[in-house]
Amino acid sequence: MKASDTKATDSKASTWRGQAVQLLAIVLAVFLAKGAIAEPFYVPSGSMEPTLLIGDALLASKFPYGYSAASLPIQITLPETGRVLGGTPKRGDVVVFRWPGDRSQAWVKRVVGLPGDRIQMRQGQLFINDHAAELQPDGIGEAEDDNGGSEPAHRYIETLPGGVHHQIFKIYDNGRLDNTQEVTVPAGRLFVMGDNRDNSADSRVPLREGGVGLLPMDDLVGRADAVVGSWDLGIRSQPIVTWLSGFRLSRFFTAVR
Repeated sequence: MKASDTKATDSKASTWRGQAVQLLAIVLAVFLAKGAIAEPFYVPSGSMEPTLLIGDALLASKFPYGYSAASLPIQITLPETGRVLGGTPKRGDVVVFRWPGDRSQAWVKRVVGLPGDRIQMRQGQLFINDHAAELQPDGIGEAEDDNGGSEPAHRYIETLPGGVHHQIFKIYDNGRLDNTQEVTVPAGRLFVMGDNRDNSADSRVPLREGGVGLLPMDDLVGRADAVVGSWDLGIRSQPIVTWLSGFRLSRFFTAVR
């Protein structure tokens, strides 16, 4: 082999190695960004309507609550070590977390109870430390189910102690979760609820029954800060040529409240 051929082969190998290193660096940077800064999530159910709709794409910020094994963009089994740089959510925050029943699943709910709080539902109204969350009627909305159907729902503005307010749906006047026993939230746990109060398996439902129970803070992934995109899944039953109309452009890049 001529010296010139050897140099050409070495040059090609060096180029391939350089490209491989660059690709690896990009993959590592994306992995670290998803693990440390923010990560996108998809809303598959109507449990957070009307705040979040089926088909919304969320961006969850990870730094507000610190980091744990739940923060990793891929789920691997690691010893429980608590949270690093941990922070406690504020009452009213919408959070993404690993469901304790299957940590490969990411769920989203609203924090209504912090450690030490006493939480109870009385005739469909939320009570925190014996103080009722104010409910103001806000008309009628449409609660969508997972199959693309919908039904009328009373919409309210709920104001939590401390002044945080948000919309909720009430489909039934006397739902199965409208009256609960008072629960005191222990240290290291949160009481979370869906804004669609009659269609949410949340902290009112024990883990053994498919709910969340009292959510361990170590399972937090991050705070849902923005809807970055949204597509109406109900349009899938329509001809493909109409699917572009399913994009909810008004929801793109909107804040989650």
